[in-house]
Amino acid sequence: MARILVLGAGFAGLWAAIGAARKLRELGQPSADVEILVVDRNPYHNIRVRNYEIDLSEAAIPLAELLDPIGVKHVIGEVQGIDIAKQQVAVAMGQATRQEPQTFDYDRLVLTLGSELVRPPIPGLADHSFDVDTYASARRLDAHLAALGDQPASEERLTVVIVGAGFTGIEVATEMPAKLDRARVMGDRRIVLVDPSPVVGATIGPNARPVIDEALKALGIETRLQVSVTSLDAGGVRLSSGEFIPTMTVVWCTGMRASPLAATLRAERDRYGRLMVDHFMRATELTNVFAAGDVASVVVDGVHSTVMSCQFARPMGRFAGHNVVADLFGQPMLPLHIDWYVTVLDLGSWGALYTVGWDRQVRTTGASAKQTKQTINHERIYPPRGGKPEDLLASAAPILQAPPAVRA
Repeated sequence: MARILVLGAGFAGLWAAIGAARKLRELGQPSADVEILVVDRNPYHNIRVRNYEIDLSEAAIPLAELLDPIGVKHVIGEVQGIDIAKQQVAVAMGQATRQEPQTFDYDRLVLTLGSELVRPPIPGLADHSFDVDTYASARRLDAHLAALGDQPASEERLTVVIVGAGFTGIEVATEMPAKLDRARVMGDRRIVLVDPSPVVGATIGPNARPVIDEALKALGIETRLQVSVTSLDAGGVRLSSGEFIPTMTVVWCTGMRASPLAATLRAERDRYGRLMVDHFMRATELTNVFAAGDVASVVVDGVHSTVMSCQFARPMGRFAGHNVVADLFGQPMLPLHIDWYVTVLDLGSWGALYTVGWDRQVRTTGASAKQTKQTINHERIYPPRGGKPEDLLASAAPILQAPPAVRA
């Protein structure tokens, strides 16, 4: 039996696995001849872009619901190492085990290990901060906020510091008032957004920043710009300016990098540690290896490389799944080409911001953009529910969706 091994079940990995199953059925290949095996550290697919939201009840979907109906196998484990020459992957099985890693052979490998938050060696960061990088860490933050609701009033209890004023930090900051309301943290609250850049949303561009500034002002969110965090402790956070902000809640949202496992492979990588892939999602310089999502980079329109977002991870995964099966059976592969780019940034109760193009021209803001954002987060990026194989397989066709609709 040939094996297609998919490492990671995020946006790229899930769609690669379903896309591979779809292509196998299209070719009429019996499941007894080819196994698709997904390895992930969790038994669920996390709708990661929702981790900042107030309600996480539908942000994790059991893999069994999505993969069992189409005959895709899956195991829980932590990838320990990849041997390209032997075409083997070492996996520590289970979620909390110290057993000897199990070795999985493969005929084709699909690397979709994603990205992770950069955590610099700042004193106190590991012990006194929260984040929304994973579903588990987002739930940990929510549990912490809920516990604050039962504590006596204090400046530390009523202050939240978010470090990093990029996309994630802005969404965490603007959603925080609603999160504090839900946790019953009432009083003279402060939400402070910290970033070393001179502006909020430095990578978002000048067209969109006035909208973000307006939303932050309306929501009463303070900023500390051109400063960095030098230390944290149980009582607060110290900034490079010398200011100490008393707080019990620091949310770290600054910097992303590709899975460190990518750095163990002898292949070309970009400054984020992402593997370079061609238009078929084949990793350059690696035999029988495909890569997609946040761990991979490809120029999609002749000029621009993919960014770390589900907007690119999902089609990259679909094309990787299709092409890895086509490659295995000597069939023509399909190149990925994406000729549009949008961003839809959630701005909490103020609304949202919808931009188009790589120069991020503002298309719509406020309530109309918020409707688009909610449609994306709660409908567009979800796999079909209900366990119908035909729906799951059809959803993984290697085609591109049209840009999200602009709401009136």
